[in-house]
Amino acid sequence: MATLATFFKRTDVRAAHAASGAIRAESDPFRLRGLPNDDIYFYSKRVDNGRLVRQADPAATGQCWSAVSAAAILLMIGGTIIAPNVASVLAGYKLENLKTEHQSLVDRARDLDAREAALLSPERLNELAKEQRLTSPASSQIFHLDNPAADGHFAKAEVPGAADLARQ
Repeated sequence: MATLATFFKRTDVRAAHAASGAIRAESDPFRLRGLPNDDIYFYSKRVDNGRLVRQADPAATGQCWSAVSAAAILLMIGGTIIAPNVASVLAGYKLENLKTEHQSLVDRARDLDAREAALLSPERLNELAKEQRLTSPASSQIFHLDNPAADGHFAKAEVPGAADLARQ
């Protein structure tokens, strides 16, 4: 859409006015032209609303609670959607920690088995026996228990006073 200046061909209008003398020549060639809308003035009036009392809107309370309940429902739906993924990630972290702990326990058990085998080796036991001046038992000191008692026990322990307790 054309503006009025382009509609009336402003250059032609200016030339016609210049010829008639309506537009006078400017006296200062270095004077700047005015800004657009320079002739419009805006006034601001201070308004004091301190004496006004806002009236309660009963519909606004209902709208507020409906917005809160809608947000809570959306939060619950979002939580139920996200919760399995979060639980899966946390379970993965726990599983990796348990795998690491299992591997460290397996390594420790392997080290303990190797140490136990080294401590219980016959060569080491013979060396300890020689250091403590232990000797092999004589043949008269060895007792073979081939026939267990009728109740399946090799020995019975006599407790003093047990007979008295059995009588009572």
